[in-house]
Amino acid sequence: MKAFVFPGQGAQFPGMGKDLYDNSALAKELFDKADTILGYKITDIMFHGSDEDLRQTKVTQPAVFLHSVISALCLGDAFVPDMVAGHSLGEFSALTAVGALTFEDGLKLVYARAMAMQKACEATPSTMAAIIGLPDEKVEDICAEVNKEGAVCVPANFNCPGQLVISGDIDAINTACEKMKEAGAKRALVLKVGGAFHSPLMQPAKDELQAAIEKTVINTPKCPVYQNVDAMPHTDPKEIKANLIAQLTSAVRWTASVQHMIADGATDFTECGPGKALQGMITRIDKNVTAHSIE
Repeated sequence: MKAFVFPGQGAQFPGMGKDLYDNSALAKELFDKADTILGYKITDIMFHGSDEDLRQTKVTQPAVFLHSVISALCLGDAFVPDMVAGHSLGEFSALTAVGALTFEDGLKLVYARAMAMQKACEATPSTMAAIIGLPDEKVEDICAEVNKEGAVCVPANFNCPGQLVISGDIDAINTACEKMKEAGAKRALVLKVGGAFHSPLMQPAKDELQAAIEKTVINTPKCPVYQNVDAMPHTDPKEIKANLIAQLTSAVRWTASVQHMIADGATDFTECGPGKALQGMITRIDKNVTAHSIE
């Protein structure tokens, strides 16, 4: 069975999408439509901007979403997923690609998400850190220990065995990193991000995005969508909506999502969008499946 997966923030690169725009009438139509929906020429930044330009909040998330969704839709009859999943932001791409969200609604929600997250980041100084080489349970235990001291420190991304990202207050994350190293982590590296994504510190963003999601029509997708919050397949619009709302303050359970997809029959994973991060994670989760990009 074929699974299609969609990357999250951080996969962007200068020039992203220009080949699609130049070689596909459908891609050109959708990129031009995106410029109109957003009210600024995101295509100029995607095609000709620098790394720094692409790191602007109002650009990064819509840019990755557009590249991912348009890549999938340009496959035409070759895009026949038995199941889909997306990593964090990529969940919105997955839902749009399989018809649960319209292209316009998906893009508007992603832009609203980006701006709400930026506001939450500015309101509370916070950060994230990558933890390499510790069992999931040990990372969770250390986070719980730091949390007892009145700080926020939680697992944010369960990417693959031995690779997690934690999220929270700056001091709490620094403390946790020291404890992770003492416990035997190969690396505990604070990331260059402006906020504690997928943590309770995103509550203001969640409240803001919830209002936008509740106003948006969600249709039944053409195949199951394995959502980040519980790593389980969903086709019911009410469940999808509730999980989308919960996503900003909940961990991305990517390891479990991939494991459940494999248990349900997935043997071939195609990454739609920029970068190859998900392919690497998937093969580390299970070496018996194939993972590749559209190219």
